[in-house]
Amino acid sequence: MPIASAQSAQAAGGFVQDQTSRELIDLLSSGGDARITLDPETGLNRYLSAPYPRDVTAYASSTANDISAAAFAFLRKHGVPDDYGKALNAMRERIRGAYGLDEDVGIIFAPSGTDLEYVALYLSASKSNAGVHNMLLGADEVGSGCIHSAHGRYFADETALGFAVKPKQIVEGLGDVSLTDIPLRCIEGKVRSSAAIAENVRHEMDVAAMDGRQALLHIVHGSKTGLILPALDDIDALRAEYHNRLSLVIDACQARITAGAISEYLQRDAIVFLTGSKFMGGPPFSGFALVPPALMKNVQPLPSDFAHIFRRAEWPQNWSGSDRLENSANMGLALRLSASIFELERFSLVLPERVEAIIASFRNAVFNEITGPLGLNIVESNAPGQRAEWLKHPIEMQTLITLDVSSLSGMRTFDEAQAMHKAMAGSGLRLGQSVKSVRTSGGNWAGTLRIGISMPQITAWAAMSEADFVTELTAGMVRVAEALRVHSG
Repeated sequence: MPIASAQSAQAAGGFVQDQTSRELIDLLSSGGDARITLDPETGLNRYLSAPYPRDVTAYASSTANDISAAAFAFLRKHGVPDDYGKALNAMRERIRGAYGLDEDVGIIFAPSGTDLEYVALYLSASKSNAGVHNMLLGADEVGSGCIHSAHGRYFADETALGFAVKPKQIVEGLGDVSLTDIPLRCIEGKVRSSAAIAENVRHEMDVAAMDGRQALLHIVHGSKTGLILPALDDIDALRAEYHNRLSLVIDACQARITAGAISEYLQRDAIVFLTGSKFMGGPPFSGFALVPPALMKNVQPLPSDFAHIFRRAEWPQNWSGSDRLENSANMGLALRLSASIFELERFSLVLPERVEAIIASFRNAVFNEITGPLGLNIVESNAPGQRAEWLKHPIEMQTLITLDVSSLSGMRTFDEAQAMHKAMAGSGLRLGQSVKSVRTSGGNWAGTLRIGISMPQITAWAAMSEADFVTELTAGMVRVAEALRVHSG
């Protein structure tokens, strides 16, 4: 498909391209589904972000990032890998190093977080001939395409390998998959308690048992509005009750997770999903699954249709059935992953106390410059009365704030806020997309917008003097507040 011209990219953010940059942009925009394609007029993808640095104000890490100037320069310097398999193996080692993972933790790469759902279904299906009962937590708080992939179905018109498929078409070889949604918020939008969600899980375990299915529970670690549910204590209780009948997958696709939390999940034999394009700050789309050693024993051969989705090098070497996968390269994915891991490695060098101070300053600036002056409410990321528990969550969870903008004219409803989100992006200000998490007095979904920071932003601020950092952060928040005033009339 045609890639945006140099002129359209410059119009989108002032980035001047030479031939090397254009070739790099072409690759970064390849090897994914239609969401990654750049509009020839705007130079942006479906999420209004770009695989080249732009001179825009962006707090959109909950949706998608532009690549940072530093990461783009890193890719220009190192060029395109000569060997796809060797490049991915090197990135496996970089990921293990950044998160302190053991060598026996498996790492599977995918073109997007949506594609990772097939990994969990496949590993769960290996435990039962009757199929999988998939418990998806908070359908409104995860990616829209995940509704299809979590059901064992395709979610787009073509795969990253270019195979033509249809949304909702079954991915052959995954067996029979039933899907249920367990809401994270009640009908009014308030966060449900971990205990209540655990009770829903127990009910669904009975449903799975009646059909002889293997149960798969999606645990949310960093939803679109920053939720972590269910709590670790409830997870342990469920594991003690159901043992091998219950498989676990951690949706940490926002990447707002610590190495310690990853370790705790892996110790509980849970698969962990991460993507490089949210908090990690890389260009969309890329993802990887961390697989505990116990789940890699006695696995069934890869399903037949995985040959339409994955390439051979994206799975650990000699995985059963990987020989049926195409032995080709997706250099676009390799470059996107490399940029994301570059940001992860830079972020890991920032002292923890400096990270905490920057995040605290970010939250204070949002309150002082946006919510206070505009009289906006914050959408809670904890169940009523459990604020103290939320404060115990990893500090990365505090890098995302969901604003209830429904009190502003022109942003009262979800659809109006979505339209304003797009309008603000067109004027050079990118925030996170709306999420259905607040109700209007009439019972409809209210307008929300998200404001979040990313690893590359924190890394850049950590290198500044305190005065320069405060000046830049405050100016950014003031610009957000002014844009909300202007666009709300």
